[in-house]
Amino acid sequence: MRVEQLYCYPVKSLQGMALSKACVTACGLAMDRRWMLVDAQQRFVTQRQRPALATVGVALTDEALVLSHPRCEPLSVPLEMPPGRKLRVVSVWQDQCKAYPESEAVSRWLQAALGEAGQGLSLVRFAPEFPRAVEPDFLGGETAHTHFADGYPFLVTATGSLNRLNDALEARGRLPVPMSRFRPNIVVRTEDAWAEDGWQHLETRDGRLGWTLRKPSQRCKVTTVDQTTAEIPAPGEPLKTLLELDSQPHLKGAHFGQNATLTRGDGEWLRVGERLCEPPPEGDRRLPS
Repeated sequence: MRVEQLYCYPVKSLQGMALSKACVTACGLAMDRRWMLVDAQQRFVTQRQRPALATVGVALTDEALVLSHPRCEPLSVPLEMPPGRKLRVVSVWQDQCKAYPESEAVSRWLQAALGEAGQGLSLVRFAPEFPRAVEPDFLGGETAHTHFADGYPFLVTATGSLNRLNDALEARGRLPVPMSRFRPNIVVRTEDAWAEDGWQHLETRDGRLGWTLRKPSQRCKVTTVDQTTAEIPAPGEPLKTLLELDSQPHLKGAHFGQNATLTRGDGEWLRVGERLCEPPPEGDRRLPS
């Protein structure tokens, strides 16, 4: 097995960044989901409600987060936060997180870029001095933290499973979908479909980095959104086909990929092409799904 692709999403639900290498931290790939869009009630806003967010490009420089859109000139948000920003309490699902608001200029830019879909949005950055704990249900007594991800610091997917899904889509007369529809962090090259569902642990061949796979990832309608155009080419797909494939028969819903936490290697670098393996179990630390 090898690392096929790496993706970071600095702003939750905006476009991702394909990387050749990434610094790995206990809270996820460096800079992953450090920012998020919220509405006037300080609730998180994603492509579930506003698919047009998929048209906003994201880049990072040494000094700034850079947002881009065909309708507007790029906007730079300094990585160094200006003094005097007051903390807000914002919500991600049922979690209450503390965050710092970015300037009103970002809100104006979002409305200019997205029109109605950008109305009422503010950009906030995660306050790292107030860590957000991962739900304890699947941690087996361990602890883990994340930023603005839906629930876990890493999402691991596998090429063999995407190939199986695309074969099924084509058999139904549908177009195949790219891996970007599933917004993973680490894509592993595999031959067999659903191999990742049997992994408990994953590590680099040299042992520098290790992850524990905690919970299958239940998928939502974001997977129906083209991650560059915001179009929905086939309403309901690939969710309908995933439900038919039923890779997790003991669970409700459509699933693809595995949520994971870091067990070893905080601060190490992971590179595309790096060899991975499933180590011999040292005791099952994952609770049954």
